[in-house]
Order: sequence, then C-alpha cells, then structure tokens
Amino acid sequence: MLFLLVSLALWEIISRTVLDPFWLSMPSLIAGRLWALGASGDLFLHAGVTLWQAFLGLALGLPVGVGAGIVLAAYPRLAETVDPFLMGFYSLPRIALAPLFIIWFGIGLFSKVMMVFSLVVFVFILNAYQGLREVDRDLLNLMRTMRASRSYIVRRVQIPAILPWILAALRINVGLALVGSVLGELLGANRGLGWYVEFSGGRLDTTGVFTGLVALMVAAMIINEAVKWLERRLLPFRAGV
Repeated sequence: MLFLLVSLALWEIISRTVLDPFWLSMPSLIAGRLWALGASGDLFLHAGVTLWQAFLGLALGLPVGVGAGIVLAAYPRLAETVDPFLMGFYSLPRIALAPLFIIWFGIGLFSKVMMVFSLVVFVFILNAYQGLREVDRDLLNLMRTMRASRSYIVRRVQIPAILPWILAALRINVGLALVGSVLGELLGANRGLGWYVEFSGGRLDTTGVFTGLVALMVAAMIINEAVKWLERRLLPFRAGV
C-alpha cells in the first residue's frame, strides 16, 4: 500500500510539474473520471459487458480444455500425434485470426466469447494433460491391483490430483480472458471497457484511456482474489503455501 501511494504521488507531481498531463494524465483526473462514470452508471455497464464476455469464454474453455487434456492423457499416442498441431494453434496470434472470427461469428457477443475461448482453452488443455502425467504411477498401479474401476480411479485419484493444476490455469486465464474480451471489443463493439479505451484513444483522451485500464486492472485483481478464495476452499491443505 505504501508503494502504491508513493507511486501515485510521484505520478501526480511529475504530471503537474514536469510533463504535460496530456501525455500521462494524473491520478486525480483518473479518480475523478472513475467517480463520474460510476455515478452515471456507465462504468458498471462497460465493466459488466467486458466481464460477462470473459466469464462466458472461461466457462466454455474450462470443461472443453480439461476434457481434452484428460483424453490426451488417456491416449498417449493421440497426444504425441496432436502435440505439434496443438502448440502450433496455441502460438497463433489471435489478432491475426480476428478477420476470421468476425466472418464466422459476426461482431456480436459470440465473437468476443470465442475470442476469449481461443485464448484460454489451450492453457486448460496443457495444464490438465501435464497434471495427469504427474500423477504418481505407483499409486495408479496400486489402485489397479486393488481392482478399482477406471471411473473410480478418475474420480478419486486423477481429478483430485489435477485440481491444483486446473486452479493454476484458471488464475492464468483470468488475465487472458480479459485480454480476449478487450481484444474482441477493439475489433467491433459499442460498449465495454475495451471499447471505452479505444473510444478515448480516438479522441486523444489520455485520462479516459488510463481510466479504462485502471478499471480493467482492478477487475483482474478482484477476480484473482476470488480464485484464490476458491483455491483455499477446494484445497485447504495448501492454504499455508
């Protein structure tokens, strides 16, 4: 908190004495804009749109990604075959796919959700796959020796083992989901924090740009804390880690 306050104070002083606020704006101006947007309801409107798109993309990417990771772990030959293609698709810059997303899904909500999905699903796949590969083989052999069914092993051993990996992927994907949602809004939208940043930038409104960025940062921090709370509830044995 002290570091934050000192940083904001230095920013304010530099903008008032050294640089024109046109270039960096000022914390006081940003706070005033946030207050004005909150009072008018526009802040909650734009933030709600962006967060809803990010949430839907995460909600779609989680089961698809984890399910695909489980399938790949269950069939090593399949995993070996698709691994180069999987990494190839994962490495594609999503901005290059933007024209296709618009052609396929339009410029409405669905295109933003699919943009988020395309960013987060690979992280879920890779984490679920790697998590299953890290399961203790001796424990699996022991369960098979005791004639445990495949469904029992998956339910009682493998899924609990990959839960930390899934939660780690979820924390990573919070930021990626917001990036995907904002990126989709930059391609075509009339609301959302990404749209507000682009709109402000087009008007050379530095304060508006920083206001949108601050709102995105605060939203990411709140969601990350929610994921940490979920992790403490699901993994109480790691609460002290």
